[in-house]
Order: sequence, then structure tokens, then C-alpha cells
Amino acid sequence: MCRGRVQRSDAAALLVLLQQPAGGPDGRWWHDTDVAGGTGGQYYSLAWPVAVVIDGMEVMRNTIFAAVLALMPLAALGQDFDTGLAAAQRGDYAVALKEWRPLAEQGDAAAQHNLGLMYDNGQGVPQDDAEAVRWFRLAAEQGVAGAQFNLGTMYANGQGVPQDDTEAVRWYRLAAEQGDAAAQFNLGLMYTNGQGVPQDDTEAVRWYRLAAEQGDAAAQTSLGARYADGRGVPQDNAEAVRWFRLAAEQGVAEAQYNLGVSYFNGQGVPQDFAEAVRWFRLAAEQGVAGAQFNLGTMYANGQGVPPDYVTAHMWFNVAVADGHSGAADARDAMARLMTAADISEAQRRARVCLESGYSDCD
Repeated sequence: MCRGRVQRSDAAALLVLLQQPAGGPDGRWWHDTDVAGGTGGQYYSLAWPVAVVIDGMEVMRNTIFAAVLALMPLAALGQDFDTGLAAAQRGDYAVALKEWRPLAEQGDAAAQHNLGLMYDNGQGVPQDDAEAVRWFRLAAEQGVAGAQFNLGTMYANGQGVPQDDTEAVRWYRLAAEQGDAAAQFNLGLMYTNGQGVPQDDTEAVRWYRLAAEQGDAAAQTSLGARYADGRGVPQDNAEAVRWFRLAAEQGVAEAQYNLGVSYFNGQGVPQDFAEAVRWFRLAAEQGVAGAQFNLGTMYANGQGVPPDYVTAHMWFNVAVADGHSGAADARDAMARLMTAADISEAQRRARVCLESGYSDCD
């Protein structure tokens, strides 16, 4: 059940932070091709997505029925469609199904799309990928961009159909050419990874840009990474920062992390450790282990903040818990400079931070 994410590993610009004996460097860019859960551009769709991961590809489809309303005039939908929509929005899928199935069987594209979503999500009907595909296809063949996107996702995931990147690209392209930002983003990722199309960085950038200019935060992050690396575009740190900032201000953790890297290194912006700390903190509070490690390093070194070994130890501990490979060595080296009481306090604060879901890390 998904509406449109796709994949993420590129060359990395290392950010050397920890200069004391407490450990090694961290802080490479997050990239559009990095593997989900570690690094990379997120794949966001238009509303309330649910994602699954397949072979390094994360694909997401829309689960919101109201999105279909934008595709055709209300007058063309009729009262039965509106009744079904109101029922779906309040969670009464049995009534939605009763209203929409007859319309779908009569060829109403919006009802067909929504019926596909119901089968995809098991709402009011048993979950059935093959039925979801059948209804998505009927709507997609009538030009419904959301259905084209969802059908592409089914092919990308091999849900209800044999997995087929070429077919996924075909349907993504049809939706993308209608201006669907999530489809534009996924098409960019397919070009990035050479899935269903020849690998082509220039084409990837073209589709990322179209989605990014519509405000798609995932595409903004990926476009920023392309400018940072100079892949598909001339390398330009100032442009990288511009796109990272747009995504970071929408709350994308990868973009916040990359903005922290930019401020730390003075790439595209004047070097500013305090700003680096601010953006690393925002990413760290979303569970980004690299940002947590970098915060620990900056507190250890007094970069952008007063030196604070307890807080440094706490962030290293949190990074260890979130899987950072170098954080344990950094924490243990930090501990050699601390009293037993300070270590105990740092450990307590790390537990509170983790148990609070990063909402209480002070």
C-alpha cells in the first residue's frame, strides 16, 4: 500500500568533524540514490502516503480519496460519488463501496480509481492487489494521473502484476507529463538508477526539477544533492543550499542534515557552526544517526556551542542506539575525559531522549 517512493548511493563528500581522539569522520551528503533507512532523498507523494521497500526501491501510492476530485468537475461526478466520498472520509467504507462500485462499473474514472485504492488498502473489501491493478488500469486508461501513478507503482513493486520497471516507467511518464509531482520525482529516480530506462543523470535532473518547482520536498532534496555532486548539472554549492533549504524548511531530515553539512563546511554559505548545530539538531530529532553523531562531535569540540562533554556523550549514545557505526568509539573516548557521575548523567539523558522519541533531549 503505497503512493510513490522509489530508491537511493552516490559519491560522498566527507565532513570531518571529530578532531579529538574520540573517533573518525562523519557527515557525507545524503543522496537521491541512497538506501532507505540510512541515507537519501525521501520519496513523498501528495497526501498521507504509506510506503513499502522493494529491492532498494521505496514506492508509495496515494491513499486519499479526495485527491481524485481535482481530476474532474464535481458536476460530472454526481451525488452518488459525493455520498461515497463523504462515507470514505469518515471511515464508512461499506457505504463508499456501495456508492462507487456501480459508478466504476459504468466507467466513471474517479470511482474506478477509488475502488482501486480500496482494494489496495483493504478498506471495505479484502485486500487484493490484482483487483487494485484492474481498477487502477481502467482509470489510468482514461487518463487519470493518480491511477497512472498507482499502476506504475504496482509494476515497480510487482504487486498484482509481474514486477516490470519498463511498465512502471511507462505509467509514471504518463502521469508525470500531466504534472503529477510524485510521478515526476519517481521518473527522475528511475533515470538515476537506470531502472526501466537507460541511466541518465541529465534526465533525472529534469524530472527532479519539475517536481521540485511544484514544492515536492523529496525532489528538492534530490536536486540539491545533484548540485552538490555536479551530477547532471554543473556543480554549484549555492544552488545545492537553495534546494536543501526549501526541503529542510518542510521538515525533510535528509535536507536538514545536508544543510548542516553545508554550514559546517562553508559550502554555498558562509561557514557558521551555530547554524550547522541548528540544522543537525533538527535532523537528529528525527532519528538521523549521522546528525546525532555530528552534534556529539560539535559539543565535544565546542563548535557552535560551548564545550559540553555530558551532552556530547549523550548524543553519541543516542547515535549508537540508532545504528551509527562510529559512535560507540567516540562515546568511549569521550568517557575517558569524564567523571563517573557525568557519564551516569549522560546515559540518563540519552535514555530520556530515546524514550521520548527525541522530544526531550536537553
